[in-house]
Amino acid sequence: MTNIRAYQMLIDGKWVDASDGAMFDSINPATGEIWSRVPEATGADVDEAVKAAHKAFSSGPWASMTPTERGRCLRNLGDLLAVHSESLGRTESVDTGKMLKETRWQAKYIAEFFHFYAGCADKISGKTLPIDKPDLFVFTNREPLGVVAAIVPWNSQLFLVAVKLGPALAAGNTVVLKASEHASAALLEFGKLIEEAGFPPGVVNIVTGHGEPCGKVLTSHPLVARISFTGGPNAARHVLYNSAKNFAEVSLELGGKSPFIVFDDANIESAVNGSVAGIFGAAGQSCVAGSRLYLHEDIADEFLERMIKIAKQIKIGDPLLEDTQMGPLCTLGQLENIEKEVSLAINEGGRILHGGKRPKNMDGLFYEPTIISCDDQNMKIVDTELFGPVLSVLKFRTEEEVINLANDTVHGLAAGIFTRDGARSLRVAKAVKAGIVWVNTYRVVSPIAEFGGVKGSGYGRESGFQAMYDYTRPKTIWMNMSDEPLGNPFVMR
Repeated sequence: MTNIRAYQMLIDGKWVDASDGAMFDSINPATGEIWSRVPEATGADVDEAVKAAHKAFSSGPWASMTPTERGRCLRNLGDLLAVHSESLGRTESVDTGKMLKETRWQAKYIAEFFHFYAGCADKISGKTLPIDKPDLFVFTNREPLGVVAAIVPWNSQLFLVAVKLGPALAAGNTVVLKASEHASAALLEFGKLIEEAGFPPGVVNIVTGHGEPCGKVLTSHPLVARISFTGGPNAARHVLYNSAKNFAEVSLELGGKSPFIVFDDANIESAVNGSVAGIFGAAGQSCVAGSRLYLHEDIADEFLERMIKIAKQIKIGDPLLEDTQMGPLCTLGQLENIEKEVSLAINEGGRILHGGKRPKNMDGLFYEPTIISCDDQNMKIVDTELFGPVLSVLKFRTEEEVINLANDTVHGLAAGIFTRDGARSLRVAKAVKAGIVWVNTYRVVSPIAEFGGVKGSGYGRESGFQAMYDYTRPKTIWMNMSDEPLGNPFVMR
């Protein structure tokens, strides 16, 4: 219990404790030890944060800034992120168990997202309308929504903050950011860069705590105009219920059970590497994890032989070490759920090709890279998001068959297709019901490209130029250009 770091929340430009002094522990999943303590926000704390954001939006320096000036703040933030990527990545790795090599890269790369939206800030424009009424000039003006509640999970925190804050701030909104109760430290460290970047007090506020009361008060607050949520479907249902109280706009980025399809003409080496990255990268703790592998039966044996060979050599261990390839899971609940679901899969006829257990002689929340052969699409594990390094493998014969299998899911976030046939890749990409499709690659992101799902994976899009417009609404302005008096007041024009 020595050297435990104590954090504070960012509200109205000040670093504060919870109003009642309550805190909760954050666990290092690689060691199982408490390493930091985080404020448990009260409802009053959340209310103060939202009111601070609303005040900053309605009056003060931010409200009067030009789009170019807002863009300058975003650019400064991007520059600072690039400089502090090592320390931010290290904090996130300690708090979540994610690989330092990934968190460090991610913290540096998200600078590009803020730079992108810095350039977008003064590109928002309305339209003039070719109205069918004589002597009237009609145009639209895009206006920011107001206070945005941004809720992010513990995985890929900095990336998810970038895709929410970037477009929201570029459009002129203010933000209350709720960090995950499982890992809040990286976002609080990120918050230290907000003032340095030039954002006025109240523009970005960061609160920490659990769903009750922190999340509930935030998502139901009458001054919140939009909720941008990333997380699980159960929490999303609560968000939707809460949003009905204030009629806030909502976007949801939920979980996935993404199909990874490999045809018989694929480059096998490339496809194997893509599949390994898709399911064992970040220990499978990614919403776009390629956790359903569909192999054409003619290449299935060769593919699995290569993949199992790689899986056996994956180095599991301390996420802060450069030679480690897979770190621990973030929470004990995840680990126990994976063990339960793998056991059920075996009882349903699944065969463990590799892994399927905790590694021997290792403390912490580690789980082996696991490959399970599944003969039946209806097995529970085939369409259950585990958020861990567990891969379900099925075989197929025809293009039509695999499309039907890929779409036989409540999810629809991402998909991977490996084939050398260009026409087939386009056909399958069009036919698969997913918001993101990667062809002959996997798990690639960019600030320029939209990100989001369909069906049970949510709705709305993040990243890309359109995301910024989603944080605005059009105002239609009618102007009478005639000097003549208005006509009959009892007849609509």
